[in-house]
Amino acid sequence: MSANINPTVRRRRLGSELRRLREGLGMTAEEVAGRLMVSQSKISRLENGRRSISQRDVRDLCDVYNVTDEQMRSSLMDMAKESRQRGWWHDFNDMPTPYSVYIGLEAEASSIRAYESSFVPGLLQTEQYAHAVVEGTQPDTDAFAVQRRVQVRMKRQERVNGENQLGSLWTVVDEAVLRREVGSREVMAQQLKHMLELSQRKNITIQVIPFSHGAHPGMTGTFSLLEFPESADSTVVYFEGVTSDLYLEKETDVRRYTGLYDYLRAAALGVAESRTLIAQIEEEYHR
Repeated sequence: MSANINPTVRRRRLGSELRRLREGLGMTAEEVAGRLMVSQSKISRLENGRRSISQRDVRDLCDVYNVTDEQMRSSLMDMAKESRQRGWWHDFNDMPTPYSVYIGLEAEASSIRAYESSFVPGLLQTEQYAHAVVEGTQPDTDAFAVQRRVQVRMKRQERVNGENQLGSLWTVVDEAVLRREVGSREVMAQQLKHMLELSQRKNITIQVIPFSHGAHPGMTGTFSLLEFPESADSTVVYFEGVTSDLYLEKETDVRRYTGLYDYLRAAALGVAESRTLIAQIEEEYHR
């Protein structure tokens, strides 16, 4: 697979193009499903990029949408072919499909803004901390599966440590993230030291919302905003769930959560003050 082809993003871009063609004709997903004798949910999943799409599906949809331009049909067919190729994350077939979708988006994102209230964001975790998080949050998972998940998390960190680094990673965490002892005091001390080192990089920003701030909107749940280098790919709001994940792409939803993130950044300590607090708590773990 070409290094420039991300199957998750290709599938999402193709779905967006197919939705545009349908809406351009004023057709509903239900009408298209009826023409093709498939379920409406299939059309919806194809359009939101959550389901693999075959070249046959694209051909049938092009016929329904009266796409006669051979160059356009060929381009859509090529995207369908590319969307079925394998990313590195497909080598970990034991990973849940929704999580694999997120990894594909993360691998292509140019910037990520993340808010966490319970634990250190995955891209900033040390291996020991990650192991303790997986073990603690998934107590029914066997040792082999735990290690596999940790391996995936470390592989994801190529977006932080590899050649294809994120243009910007901005994280806001609640003070509880720093105070909760995950693994051991030694693991926490190493984790906070790692965060301090990463926070020195120009493309990584870490802020902390202190306990003293009191209640804030982030207490309702964690989320991430992923932006992409291509203008054709809209920003995605991502929520991680226990059994399934949620992705929001509507402009109104993106605007709402962008505003919420700006509020959380304003509620948090400044960058320098956040580093001071992290260093202070790191020292407490040493003691």
